[in-house]
Amino acid sequence: MTITVQTKVQQKAQRKAQHTARCAMRKVKHTACQAALAALGLAGATTGHATESALGRPVAGSSVLTGVAEVPPAGIYVVNLEDLYLDGSISGSRTVPINGKASLGIDAKINFTLASILRGWGSIGGWSFASGITVPYVWTEVTGTAGVGRFTSSTTQSASNFYDLYFTPIEAGYSFSANSHIALSFNFWAPTGGYNPNALANTSLNNWTFVPQVAWTQLVPEYGLEFDVVAGLQFYTRNHDTDYQNGALFTLDALALKRFANGVGVGLVMGTVQQLADDTGPLADRLNGFRGHDFALGPIITYDTKIGGKAPFSASLRWVPSIASTNRLKSTSTVMATATLAF
Repeated sequence: MTITVQTKVQQKAQRKAQHTARCAMRKVKHTACQAALAALGLAGATTGHATESALGRPVAGSSVLTGVAEVPPAGIYVVNLEDLYLDGSISGSRTVPINGKASLGIDAKINFTLASILRGWGSIGGWSFASGITVPYVWTEVTGTAGVGRFTSSTTQSASNFYDLYFTPIEAGYSFSANSHIALSFNFWAPTGGYNPNALANTSLNNWTFVPQVAWTQLVPEYGLEFDVVAGLQFYTRNHDTDYQNGALFTLDALALKRFANGVGVGLVMGTVQQLADDTGPLADRLNGFRGHDFALGPIITYDTKIGGKAPFSASLRWVPSIASTNRLKSTSTVMATATLAF
């Protein structure tokens, strides 16, 4: 009888440890994902309607991942590698502000690579706490067009280097049950990347960006279903080199996933970015403060396994093309891949 009791306890502990590792992996993927989508708003490195350079920080459909509201427990480290590619444009019929100058439309290609680490710190009163950091590297190529009367001239520039660092000093998660979770977080971007106000392509937004967020995860294990939602606000400081102030943004992303016994999951991702206030500054005022919004929708595939039968490993791939876009960069080639290991 004693042996049987010990075995059940061990099995329960093992299941708990496995669940803990999966939660940790999901959470760090979310942290890196936020970094990727925000980093795409390269000041001058992408386009520029509805916040300077057209995106600000977010890309619709990129901020939500599985288990987004599950916070890892104390002592769990998770590392994540992520790659995001975007090829988009704004037509020449629109005037685009880039680094204090106006461009007649713009074309931009961006490849973004991020390395992240997240650590759980413990729990108090049922709330679990964690923090993390993301180190991004970016390559970007930008083509802008200047016009005087009927005459136009196009210029193409590229840049590659480390991008602005992304910090999550605190994230607090609460589990209403084994299948229902909520998480609150405060995140911010520091302008640590290189910035030249006279260049089209840069590897920084040249401002601080503060990002409070709330996330929800709902599991339906009897049907192998999972639903995740992330909502956030983004507040920007002024770019003093160009005297440009981005308006605040609201972001909302959602994911629905069906899991299978072989570790594969397939689902659908949607996202929207809504600008809440006009941009301000000499150039922004001349362009009527142009607010923007967009909507993206696309498929996602995931895979979960264990390396060596012990270390949990997770991967995902998504395509989230723009379905509708007003005064924001439009792309049908937004692709993101992630790989995550917990220990």
